[in-house]
Amino acid sequence: MSIEEIVRGTRSGVGLFDMSHRGLLEVRGEDRVRWLDGMISGDVEALEAEGDGAGCYATLLTNRGAIVADMHVGRFEDVYLLESLRSEIPRIKETLEKYVIADDVTLVDRSASQTVLGLEGPEAARVLEEATSGEAAGLSSEHWMESRIDGRGVLVAAFGFSGETAYQLRIDPADRGAIEAKLSEASGGRLVRGETEALEVLRVEAGIPALGAELDEEVLPPEARLERAISTSKGCYVGQEIVARLRARGQVNHLLVGFRIEAASSPATGTPLTSGGRATGELTSVVRSPSRGLIGLGYVRREHAVSGTTVEFDGGRAHVEDLPFATLRGGTPDGEAQSTRERTPDPTNSAT
Repeated sequence: MSIEEIVRGTRSGVGLFDMSHRGLLEVRGEDRVRWLDGMISGDVEALEAEGDGAGCYATLLTNRGAIVADMHVGRFEDVYLLESLRSEIPRIKETLEKYVIADDVTLVDRSASQTVLGLEGPEAARVLEEATSGEAAGLSSEHWMESRIDGRGVLVAAFGFSGETAYQLRIDPADRGAIEAKLSEASGGRLVRGETEALEVLRVEAGIPALGAELDEEVLPPEARLERAISTSKGCYVGQEIVARLRARGQVNHLLVGFRIEAASSPATGTPLTSGGRATGELTSVVRSPSRGLIGLGYVRREHAVSGTTVEFDGGRAHVEDLPFATLRGGTPDGEAQSTRERTPDPTNSAT
C-alpha cells in the first residue's frame, strides 16, 4: 500500500502503526509523587487526586526552561509511566537521575518489554471499543487503562500523532498477531496497515511538533506552542521560573509554523530560512502530503509567523500557513477537536 493510500485511509477511517520507536520509563518509590511533580511541567498532584489511569501531556525542561523532552504521563497505583521517543529514554532517565538525591525514587526503562501499536483515525474509538468489548469506551484524551483484546492484556493510552482520535496499545509481543487480527475484524476489514513514513506525513499535516525535530534544548515551550503541556496552577518544577517569566512577558522571539513549500526538490531539514536577505529561522520537518503537496514545519521570527508571509531558502521559498494543514475528522478521544487553529494563540500575542 502506498504512502498516499495509508494517509488517506487513516484520515477517513482507521490506521494501525508499528510504534516500536516509542519508549516507556517507569517511576516508582515512596517519594515518586512529590519528586516527579518537581521535575516536569505537568500537574502530578492533580493526577494523584484523579486516581488510576489519569494522564497528561508534559515536558521535562532544563534550568533555562528549554525542552529536554516531551512526554505523555500515566498514573497507576504505585507507578508513574513516562512515554516518549524510545531513542531518548536513556537520556531522559539520565537527566532525571541527576535530581534523585535522598529521594526514594527508582527509574526503570521498560521500552523493550512490550510491543507498541498505534491505532489512529476518526474510526479508532469505535474499533477499540468493539475490540475490547466496550471496556475502552469513552477513554478521555491522555488517559490510560488496562483492558483486554481477544482475552489478551493490553495497556491503552489515549494519545497519538496524526491529530485524529488515537490510542497507543502496549501488548505482549507474543500476542501481536491475535490482537492485530481482532482489531482488523472490529474494523470490518477496513483497517489500514501503516508505516513510519506515512505517520510522519500525518504528523506534519496535523502540525504536531516532534522531539528531535521541532523539540530540543534550543527550544522553549511557548516557541513550540506547547501551552497544553504546561500547568499554570502547580508549584515549582525545573525550568518553571523561566516559563513564568515568559508568560508574564507575553511573547517569544520565534514561533513554530507550517509551511507550504515551493521548490524543485524537497529541502533538507535544518535548511536556513531568510526574509529580505536576513535570517529568520529554519525548516525542521518536510514531507510530501497527498492533499497539500510539499509541506513542512519550522521556526521563524515572531514578526514572520503570520499566515501568508513568504520566506526564502536556497532553491525555493516557503509560505507560512495556519496549522493544521489537514481537516481533522476525529479529534481527541474525549471529543475535543485537536486542531491548532483552535488551540494556538495569535502569534502576534503569544504567551505560554
